[in-house]
Amino acid sequence: MPPVIRPPAPRPCDSCPYRCDVPAGIWAREEYEKLRRYDADTPSQPPRVFQCHQADAGSDARRICAGWAGCHEGAGLLALRLAVIDGTMDSTTYQDVIEYESPVPLFSSGNEAAAHGEAGIDAPSEEARRMIGKISRARKDLV
Repeated sequence: MPPVIRPPAPRPCDSCPYRCDVPAGIWAREEYEKLRRYDADTPSQPPRVFQCHQADAGSDARRICAGWAGCHEGAGLLALRLAVIDGTMDSTTYQDVIEYESPVPLFSSGNEAAAHGEAGIDAPSEEARRMIGKISRARKDLV
């Protein structure tokens, strides 16, 4: 059985693509495209939960992305339902995601967050480049 994913952090991390105050262009285009897919009707959504980018994908420290939990209507997320069924998430974490409220402003949809982020990919600001460096040092599974 895979390790159980942890609940979202109390606040979305400083590099969360769902945060309105995060510089554009810190993630690859394919990472931003993932955000849009969770805006779809429940049966058309991705089957996997969106994890925080601060931990390696297979890490025991992995957790639900707080921005994802705060942006999307948790009860309508296919990935949450499936995670409980397959044992990736326990019922307490499921409830934590459903009830999560972000203390910082988030984009109102994955599409809005992705559009913001993609706008800076070709010419990231100095602040974005600093954040990219910080993420690269923290993540061992990124190329």
